[in-house]
Amino acid sequence: MPLHIFEPRYRQLVVDLMTGSLFGRTFGVVCIKQGWEVGADNVHSLQDIGCSADLLDARPMPEGRFDIVTRGVRRFRLLDVDTTTAPYLLAHVDYLDDVPVPEAAQEVVPILERGARAAHERYCGAAWHREDWSTPAEDVDLGALSYLLAADCLLPVEDRQRLLEERSPARRLRLVRRMLHRETGILSALKAVPVPLTEFGHVPSPN
Repeated sequence: MPLHIFEPRYRQLVVDLMTGSLFGRTFGVVCIKQGWEVGADNVHSLQDIGCSADLLDARPMPEGRFDIVTRGVRRFRLLDVDTTTAPYLLAHVDYLDDVPVPEAAQEVVPILERGARAAHERYCGAAWHREDWSTPAEDVDLGALSYLLAADCLLPVEDRQRLLEERSPARRLRLVRRMLHRETGILSALKAVPVPLTEFGHVPSPN
């Protein structure tokens, strides 16, 4: 995901990641339950489940801004948030891996995978030009497949959060298939890619 960093606290975060002031080049991304911003007095507006992201590239811009490229890595649960030691929030987290698919459900996984891939192709065929998307490779890890399929779809934040919180790869594939079917139906009715309602709730920013 490319991001444009312009707020002072996030500019400082990027500097700290690049200079080694923090351990590694990894930071956390947590969705806000409501509103547009979370400060020290409103940390309870954060979702319980977030995702770590690796800083892959950072390009300095005028006035201390950055254009950065990041990649989501691992799901985590917020344990507690420290609002006192940095201009940006710090937290203790517990990393959450996917749960294994039960032996009894193994035989339905290929069916779920085919259904999710087919739903992805139908959505992308309706939403994008053919050169703007590609089908995930056949050997993609089962746990990553649902995220790759969802990445090509303009899903509401609530759907993305639900996918992030689902720790069963099989159930996550089922969710993705259902969401893609729904969004393809909306595309067919509107003849356009819908914009999330949140886009109309505030003045657009460069971020």
